[in-house]
Order: sequence, then structure tokens, then C-alpha cells
Amino acid sequence: MAPPTHILRQPETHTLLLRWADGNEHVLPYAFLRRKCCCAGCIHEITGEQLLDPATVPEDLDLPHMNLVGNYAIKFRWSDDHDQGLYTWQYLRELAGMNA
Repeated sequence: MAPPTHILRQPETHTLLLRWADGNEHVLPYAFLRRKCCCAGCIHEITGEQLLDPATVPEDLDLPHMNLVGNYAIKFRWSDDHDQGLYTWQYLRELAGMNA
């Protein structure tokens, strides 16, 4: 899957704006993205059970840093210091559908 054409942090609204080459645009809340982290610390690797308690993620979570990972994903460092999850382009599109 091709990467987004634009990835913009919107700290004033605690959201991430994603624009895709096909014209789709999605605005995803930081807290929603953090709650959907699929790293081994947030999701049990074998059972798929969610280990992260969603109630512990504040609605005003911030996104101070983000880095591209190759040409397939992005890695976020959240204001709660969590930075283990990789969000592939495919996964971000799936999350956009869940948040619609």
C-alpha cells in the first residue's frame, strides 16, 4: 500500500490528519490511535488479548514525535512516553474505517 501523501499533526485538536493519493482524507484522534497500538506491550502476542487498559489513555494525549519506518509504516512517540507500536499504512486505513 502506498504511503499517505500528507501526515499532519494537529496538536490544537489532538488529531492526526492523513491524506491519501486516492483523495481520501482521515482525521484520527491521538487517543484513539494510542488505544489501538498493536505492540507486544499493548496486545498479547499469542492470544491477541488487549493488555492496554483504554481508560488509562487520556483524551488530551499529545504526539510530540513521529518517524517514518521504511516506506511502510510510521512510529509515534506519545506524551505518555510509549513508542513501541508501528502503524503500517494498511493499518491506518483500517483504523480510519473504524473511526468513521
